[in-house]
Amino acid sequence: MRSYLSLIPISAKVHRRQNRMTLLCIIFAVFMVTAIFSMAEMGAQMEQTRLAEKHGSFSLAGLMDSAMGQTLLLTAVGMFLLVLTAGVLMISSSINTSVAQRTQFFGMMRCIGMSKQQIIRFVRLEALNWCKTAVPIGLILGVVTSWAMCAALRFVVGEEFSNIPLFGISGIGIGSGILVGIITVLLASRAPAKHAAMVSPVAAVSGNPEKSSASRHPVHARFLRIETALGIHHAVSAKKNLILMTGSFALSIILFLSFSVLIDFVNHLMPQSAATSDIDISSTDGANSIDNRLAMALRNMEGVKQVYGRRSCFAVPAGLNGDTTLSGTVDLVSFDNFDLEALQKDGALQWGSDLSKIYGDSRYALATWDQNSSWKIGDTIFIGNEELTIAGLLKYDPFSGDGLTGGKITLITSDETFVRLTGVTDYSLIMIQTTPNVTDDDVAAICKIVEENGYTLSDKRDQRTSGTYFAFVTCVYAFLGIITLVTVLNIVNSISMSTSARIRPYGAMRAVGMDVRQLSKMIMAEAFTYAFWGCVIGCSIGLPFSKMMYDFLITGHFPYATWSLPIGSLAIIVLFVIAAAVLAAYSPAKRMRTMSVTETINEL
Repeated sequence: MRSYLSLIPISAKVHRRQNRMTLLCIIFAVFMVTAIFSMAEMGAQMEQTRLAEKHGSFSLAGLMDSAMGQTLLLTAVGMFLLVLTAGVLMISSSINTSVAQRTQFFGMMRCIGMSKQQIIRFVRLEALNWCKTAVPIGLILGVVTSWAMCAALRFVVGEEFSNIPLFGISGIGIGSGILVGIITVLLASRAPAKHAAMVSPVAAVSGNPEKSSASRHPVHARFLRIETALGIHHAVSAKKNLILMTGSFALSIILFLSFSVLIDFVNHLMPQSAATSDIDISSTDGANSIDNRLAMALRNMEGVKQVYGRRSCFAVPAGLNGDTTLSGTVDLVSFDNFDLEALQKDGALQWGSDLSKIYGDSRYALATWDQNSSWKIGDTIFIGNEELTIAGLLKYDPFSGDGLTGGKITLITSDETFVRLTGVTDYSLIMIQTTPNVTDDDVAAICKIVEENGYTLSDKRDQRTSGTYFAFVTCVYAFLGIITLVTVLNIVNSISMSTSARIRPYGAMRAVGMDVRQLSKMIMAEAFTYAFWGCVIGCSIGLPFSKMMYDFLITGHFPYATWSLPIGSLAIIVLFVIAAAVLAAYSPAKRMRTMSVTETINEL
């Protein structure tokens, strides 16, 4: 052996099993950044082609001024920082646990003359040695994934992604992947390297660098069973490990809450309604002058999936809550059954709304609403000699440009109720949803009938956003799923390695009478301590951050939107925390159950 650095590849082979999680974390970080920046560059090339076709020329400044270019840049940078943070936390936890397990090794190195600086250099170069394997694997996975996503966007989603490049090699993506791999490892190895350098030669004999701290912090079991108190003590006594483990839980929670806001943002930006039409037919004068027999004729035509119409009357004299003088006015709009069912599917109704009362010839209606509205479910409205009860409220006003009512009540009734109240049977608007295989000839036939009757047709098929919406949501959930999976694996691995590092204390506990069941409870208590504090910190930071993001991204652009406590997301988070803690404790507890007392005593 020419140099102490020759021990690095030898150590990597000996501890190959223990290093798997660290390698996986590096691969994950490189893979995600490579895929993100590769997709961003492919999107930039697609936008470059679009701008060149539209304007006849292209410039980088033009791309950055476009909404697509700015979105790609901000998204890529934001995800880069998130991946970097997640990678540093997870790799630091793995390296820190690995260093704790090799106390005797570093102590022996100090005994034979290795300096603190050499120890730090050894740990950092050992961490960089993992990059030789992990970075190329991450780059290959990132490039292949970007190819698959580009192919899916082009051939499955289509629409505005029909020009996205296939099998492109992104220099920015590959360079960013290599950069994040090296930076993450260097940042993650700083604290463990310093910790290894602090190991004294005495630790080579004892193998326990934390014995002094243990004596200063005795275990208090006044209100808890001794095994539970010991598990909590093990978790909180190692401050650095506690920070890293709770940080992994907390980061996952913060990411989950943050990405939930992004989903809400795209729902407002590209609302997906079950009643979104592909073709609109309107009257030239805006009145209810479209013959209702036209809807029946259109239903029997090729390429037509669904036909539904609306009638409307504006500024109808009305009185709210017993005002028989009809001093106010309301707008009336009729929805047929398909349109009403779409409101339920879209989640557009507030809690407590009863849609079943609206169908048929009834005395109930839905009302638009915003946070400044004074009316509520159960209020009554007089229209002529008729009295209607508000059976439900919409979360916003879909008929206004900003989603606000402006103090005006718009009532949505069934077709039958509208005809009874107004006597109007013809439509002001007919909407058509086409089949997936509709042809231009089918649309031309529809257009011919509409023009013959003197109505106006608007073809909105090229305005579909379902493909973009699906692509965005899929990418967000895929990213979040990978983050969650790697976080759980890291927590399981870290607790397992932490348990392995305490084989001697556990052997002593078994020798003095602690049974296997108590040992399992102790490990479970340690795992749930990490989970509890991770949940507390994650929610304490994540919820305010979620509201801040919601106000900035959504409320600032959609005034009718209001942030509310994400009960569903929090419930999922609690289930995730419990599942992660159970999984993290199961494997080491099982290993402890299979170890004999003599086996652990022989380690002393």
